[in-house]
Amino acid sequence: MIKAVIFDMDGVILDSESVCDKTWEAALAEEGFVDDKDAINKCRGTNYADTCKILHELYGSDFPAEKFMARGSELFHQVENEQGIPLLPYAKEVLEYLSAKYIVALASSTREASVRRLLKDKDVLGYFKTLTTGDMVSHSKPDPEIYRLACASIGLPPEVCVAVEDSPNGIKSAYTAGLKVVMVPDRIAPTKEIEKLCWQICPNLYELEKIL
Repeated sequence: MIKAVIFDMDGVILDSESVCDKTWEAALAEEGFVDDKDAINKCRGTNYADTCKILHELYGSDFPAEKFMARGSELFHQVENEQGIPLLPYAKEVLEYLSAKYIVALASSTREASVRRLLKDKDVLGYFKTLTTGDMVSHSKPDPEIYRLACASIGLPPEVCVAVEDSPNGIKSAYTAGLKVVMVPDRIAPTKEIEKLCWQICPNLYELEKIL
């Protein structure tokens, strides 16, 4: 019996991944690199520390990962301040619907301060009973730590929780933690490997209402 739904934020609730792609590419170009999507896709769903680690593995130990991340964050905030970060279609409607039936929580690799700011700006922060964020864990997605912590924060075992994710890293994290996983693809289409880990795959958030 399902008792809770735990959402990822970027690429699931907020249309932030498209902005991240553009700011990532711009910041990388300033360092003289061109992203072939391999780097950014490997980093989707990871926290700051693990993203820096992946960047060093891909571009060398002398790559200025911290400087790059700071510049990417600066560019992201420019877009946020000038244009805002929109909700993905049906996000608010599905949060309202599901919060009337289940406990709703969040498991995002983004830092807590940013999560609170972004969700509050779109008037959806109140739907979430708890927020588990990237700065609360030692190991980010695909490690299961963040989903285990999210389940503990609402006092429920993983077996009665559903995770809603868009990235392979997030899906692996939730699956390994023992949750049922619903994928709502955003920037990355599911591979056969990822499909095997998913309980359901929905083309958009609206379809969640049909299965939950």
